[in-house]
Amino acid sequence: MSQQNKNKGCGCANIPISVILLFLGGGFWWFKNNGLPDIDLNQINSLLAKIPGVEISLPIAEPDPPPAPPTPTPTLPSSPIVSSPKLPSSPIVPSPKPKSSEIATSKPIQQPTPEKEQPEETKLLPKTNWEKKAIRGIYLSRYQITNNATEKMIRDRVRYYHAQGINTIIHGVWGNACTMYKSEVMQQTLGYNSCPNKFRDRWLDWLIDEAHQQGMEVHAYFEKGIKIDKNSPIFDRAIAQKWIIPGIDRTYAGVEHYLLDVENPEVAHFFRDILVEFVQRYPEIDAVQWDDYLGYHAELPGKVDRTESLTKFVQEMIEAMKQANPKVSFDICHHNPYWAKKYFAADWKKWDVDRIFIQNYNEKNFQAELDYVKKYDGIAITDQQFHRLAEIIDNKSIKSVLVFPLSGKPEETASNLKSLTQKNK
Repeated sequence: MSQQNKNKGCGCANIPISVILLFLGGGFWWFKNNGLPDIDLNQINSLLAKIPGVEISLPIAEPDPPPAPPTPTPTLPSSPIVSSPKLPSSPIVPSPKPKSSEIATSKPIQQPTPEKEQPEETKLLPKTNWEKKAIRGIYLSRYQITNNATEKMIRDRVRYYHAQGINTIIHGVWGNACTMYKSEVMQQTLGYNSCPNKFRDRWLDWLIDEAHQQGMEVHAYFEKGIKIDKNSPIFDRAIAQKWIIPGIDRTYAGVEHYLLDVENPEVAHFFRDILVEFVQRYPEIDAVQWDDYLGYHAELPGKVDRTESLTKFVQEMIEAMKQANPKVSFDICHHNPYWAKKYFAADWKKWDVDRIFIQNYNEKNFQAELDYVKKYDGIAITDQQFHRLAEIIDNKSIKSVLVFPLSGKPEETASNLKSLTQKNK
């Protein structure tokens, strides 16, 4: 072998043992103190054994015991918190400085809850004067449920009124001495079960159910009360059986009404049974309401005082209704007590009704009527009196407001009402 080839070796045998030991020891110290991956000391000792003349081995340390679980300490966020939790009175022992590897794997600091996630009740705005009214109602006359209306149409209509700020629908269920729903009392007494209409059987069920889902109430409006006209399906029979008192009621110009005689037991029992049947068939109804058509006009011929007989009739009707369904409110919307008794034989202070709303449709006496309104449960106005709305809303003594759409367009009336009440905020 040539000298040239001999010189190609590493020459490790010629390196002094002390240098090798110094190199290995220094390298081991450097590795150990700079956090690089752990070195298997058994492997190093095997390598040293292969070097001629080396009889040294590095000591192998026992593995460290597993660290005890750290005591949890609160982590302060990097950004300031508006309201910091109260710090404990005892001093906090600072934690050891974490290693770089622990910092890399630590979880991100949880930031404060954004404002939009705060509980909803903390963001509620104060109620307006309009929203403070206990009842914000609208009248729907008995034929304003469309013939053959679907469930969707009725539920959509209820949601529409709710969106306009209405919380009570006062819907006609009776008028001209017949019901707007199928009635067994009507069938047994008169031979037919309702007023002539094409209403679906469950229209009132859908109306009540949807209203309650929206947080609204439904009051059954017994429209026209004890009055009928010639278009009533019972008119001929009422004449023949003497259910009508003498004379024509012309309280309202252009309308001729005939009044059923509540002193007649057949008439009194018919009304009583109709009301009892209604609150049993629709047990979730919130109230029934009768208006000034529950009365006898003073200008009828004969000048007969029917005040006491009317009081007895209403009291017996309310008593029967309360026995059948005590949770239903019996309300009236009538003239002030003086006018009601003097001109309509309606001494409603003795009727034992639950709530009283004062009709204030007469512009000439509007301010004087407010004195009565403040003493009772609310006021009824028409959509032609919206110029009075601001003073009504701002008057805290007026507890409730009922609106009658004299225009015959209740949805338009409700929309105008919303616009005006928003301007009054």
